[in-house]
Amino acid sequence: MSIEKKSFNLIIGVAGSVAAIKLPVLEQSLLELNETNTRYNIKIHIVPTEHSKHFFEIDKIKSKIYDDEYEWKSWQKRGDPVIHIELGKLADMMVVAPIDANTLAKVSTGICDNILTCTMRAWDISKPLLFCPAMNTRMWEHPITAMQIATLKSWGYKEIPPISKTLMCGDVGVGAMAEVSTIVEAIKNIADRLCTD
Repeated sequence: MSIEKKSFNLIIGVAGSVAAIKLPVLEQSLLELNETNTRYNIKIHIVPTEHSKHFFEIDKIKSKIYDDEYEWKSWQKRGDPVIHIELGKLADMMVVAPIDANTLAKVSTGICDNILTCTMRAWDISKPLLFCPAMNTRMWEHPITAMQIATLKSWGYKEIPPISKTLMCGDVGVGAMAEVSTIVEAIKNIADRLCTD
């Protein structure tokens, strides 16, 4: 007799870094993970900023996408769902891959002007949240970046640090988003722990 697998609801937040081009690979890797484990199915919910959508093809994404337009159309009157609140209630975990310098700055100071930053602002900090910085090396090395990352960490959020490589602009240095395999492994480790019988 087969045992029904648990559902593990994962929000993937996507900010407007060129590293957003890796979203389809990240999604596919997580869907493949569902085929190899026996305890849970990861159900993916994509929360992109408008600028992030410049870097990936919406029609290549298999999971449900919740963008600013979806949120505003979903609310017409009192009693209708507020999507960024409902997502936080639904999700077991959130990963923001990538989080760019702009979104990092907003979240660390409490600004919430789109569905991604609103979802992060309303996040239940007892639940795991991973963030994967991605930005040009010059932005990464600016002193304010370390301060903003320290703020997110002080809330219990976990950083998957950027790596050094040749960036899209041609510069070489730290600032590229962590490899998809590294992100998937971090998600898997948390899901395994949370879904242990």
